[in-house]
Amino acid sequence: MRTRTSTGPDRARPPILWRVSGTPPSPSDGPSSGALPDPAPGALPGTPSGPAPGPQAREVVEDHRALAARAQAVLDVMDATTVGVAALVAQDREDRVRAELAQVEVDRLGDMTEKNLRLSALAAAGYRTVADLLGRGAVELDAVPGVGAQTARSVVAAVDQLADAVRAGTHVRIELDDRGRPDSAATVELLRLLHRAMRLRPLVEPQRSRLTDYTAAVGRLLPRAARATSRLRFALSRRTTKERALSALRSLRAWEPWLASTDLRRVVDDLGRATAEPDAPSSALWDDFERRSATYYSELQTIVPSAVNVLAARGMLTSELADRVAAHPLDLSYLRVQLRGYQEFGARFALHQGRALLGDEMGLGKTVQAIAAMADRAASGERHFLVVCPASVLVNWVREVAEHSALTPHRLHGPGRDAAVHEWVAQGGVGVTTFEGLAHLPLPGADGGLAVDELGMVVVDEAHYVKNPEARRSRAVRAWTDTTWRVLLLTGTPMDNRLEDFVELVRLVQPNVADGFPAHLGLVGGDAFREAVAPVYLRRNQRDVLVELPELVLVDEWEDLSPAGETAYRAAVASGNFMAMRRAAFLTPDPRDSAKLERLLEIVEDAGLNGHRTVVFSFFRDVISVVDTALRAAGVPVFGPLTGSVPAEERQAIIDAFGAAGPDAVLVAQITAGGVGLNMQAASVAVLCEPQLTPAAEAQAVARLHRMGQVRSVRAHRLLAEDGVDERITEILDGKRRVFDEYVRDSALAASSVHAVDVTEARLAREVVAAEQARLGYGPVWEEELAP
Repeated sequence: MRTRTSTGPDRARPPILWRVSGTPPSPSDGPSSGALPDPAPGALPGTPSGPAPGPQAREVVEDHRALAARAQAVLDVMDATTVGVAALVAQDREDRVRAELAQVEVDRLGDMTEKNLRLSALAAAGYRTVADLLGRGAVELDAVPGVGAQTARSVVAAVDQLADAVRAGTHVRIELDDRGRPDSAATVELLRLLHRAMRLRPLVEPQRSRLTDYTAAVGRLLPRAARATSRLRFALSRRTTKERALSALRSLRAWEPWLASTDLRRVVDDLGRATAEPDAPSSALWDDFERRSATYYSELQTIVPSAVNVLAARGMLTSELADRVAAHPLDLSYLRVQLRGYQEFGARFALHQGRALLGDEMGLGKTVQAIAAMADRAASGERHFLVVCPASVLVNWVREVAEHSALTPHRLHGPGRDAAVHEWVAQGGVGVTTFEGLAHLPLPGADGGLAVDELGMVVVDEAHYVKNPEARRSRAVRAWTDTTWRVLLLTGTPMDNRLEDFVELVRLVQPNVADGFPAHLGLVGGDAFREAVAPVYLRRNQRDVLVELPELVLVDEWEDLSPAGETAYRAAVASGNFMAMRRAAFLTPDPRDSAKLERLLEIVEDAGLNGHRTVVFSFFRDVISVVDTALRAAGVPVFGPLTGSVPAEERQAIIDAFGAAGPDAVLVAQITAGGVGLNMQAASVAVLCEPQLTPAAEAQAVARLHRMGQVRSVRAHRLLAEDGVDERITEILDGKRRVFDEYVRDSALAASSVHAVDVTEARLAREVVAAEQARLGYGPVWEEELAP
């Protein structure tokens, strides 16, 4: 005979024997942490008599049957939604596979095998493409005249291999351009189901184990208890049947205390009303998807795990370290946003390593990964965190912390800073300050500051700003990072011009790793370098983890200088003024004589006619002014100019207004102000008025548009003038970009050409000016700079 185990005075359970160990959770317990009690069929009742056969029994049975049915209906809606999403994704994938294989002629299958296949017989039988052979078996193909068993088996194997290869590289992408198309019904249905799942999952999933266990237990008891609902039927039953019926009735009645303690009846009623709410209309779904596409894709990945390469999501870490990081616990209870799989891994990496550099490509959500790491520490009892960032993104950080977590942000910058510091120290939360403002904060242990060892984590955004260890802001950051064990540097461009910049960032977080690098980095192989920096550096690229990200098209728009532009350019070359040479194409006496400006207006007009917002970038304020004036004169709705003189909070307000404007709106921004840290997914066309001096500057600007949350293909136009400074800069940029890809993009060091990355902007300017003066016959020629 089984014995009853004591549960303690503060926890009630039905007064019966239990088939599984544990007690039912109380309402304060939150989501169920284990299986609910399933009363044993032969358990004794809580009262000697229990419900009597007939009306009393019928009342108990019908009550539990109705409650269980409502609970099951809630689960059915959630499960049907999940299954529906999976089915649509599977069908979409197969449609894409078939469409891809329809482009492959049958005779190409001979390339996949060394055997002499009789493919002409298949073509003669009407099998023109590989898609025609999908799903065909060897027996069916063997029956085709002239094919034969060997050809049939080989063809089936080759078709399966091709289909699997295409299938592995096929991912769901929801195209905003499908809106309104007659064949978009499947896309609308997918949006409808995802929207429903996003609405119901937070309500249903915390209650799933309670609902499931209750319906399962009651489902086993109801058939036996139903025999006691009729006195006549009960009287005519055998004794063993009567005993089972009474036992089941008593077990049903024994659930009542647990139902009351968990308030499950009310929960089921609330969930029933939520599941009965009608889905949003298709127009609202498209609008919501455009605003929250990243959330939709996160939900999609939760339901149908994406075939993202695991190594790519883990940043190509060594398998041993990756396994340890993946196993590191991550408490998301303080987080209000659902993370992508690679984002969870990034947060775990930061927590596991303690001091690290997160170098994910721009647009992958480094901010939310840092917030997740801080939220985990807050859930463990840490109270104070500090974020250091450029002034341009301070407002964005304050917003993101408040929106995506239960942590309280404090703006430790500008008017009211002293009061904000006092409140942060007293109440805890995330202090957000700028590189310049950091010097005005009291270090831990100083008067008015935190206590020693009270700072839980320091996050440094756009950390490449502190790559020079001798700079004042770098020293200020180091003073704070020395006060805590947990430091996370965030940058999508850890190296601009010199590989040593990357090494200095590594040194800031883990000096021992940097000190272990050989004196001549170019002599270290890529594999050895990857292993050396693995404890510090994690980088994932968009192409590896954001399979749903729309296409990015980069277009170089080469223009001949107008006569006025040529005159202005020659004057700048003659004076040796490098910056004047770069902007001469726009700064003609009459702006209408600028070939670049003419092309810019054409691009903006075409984008507006097609419903695409545009962002125009330039390094130069006077170029921005010319563009702004010309666009307004053309009747274009212009926002900005967004320049370095615009306060940080106003920058975000300008971008918000731009995002809420019509589809033909244009934002004009200085690349140093709008190209860093601000999200501009509302736009899908970018124009760069001139080439920049580092690949990172251009990449950052384009990444403001082409990032997580973008739902349209992005087209970036770079305006270039032939036979001049633009052409010289692009040649040098191409070399820099190749070095970046080789050394840093995959966290690997090549075996040569360290000096190739040591090209400063000053040297670049000298090279270009000298080359152009020589070409046009002005000034001295610096032979040493032009020597091969």
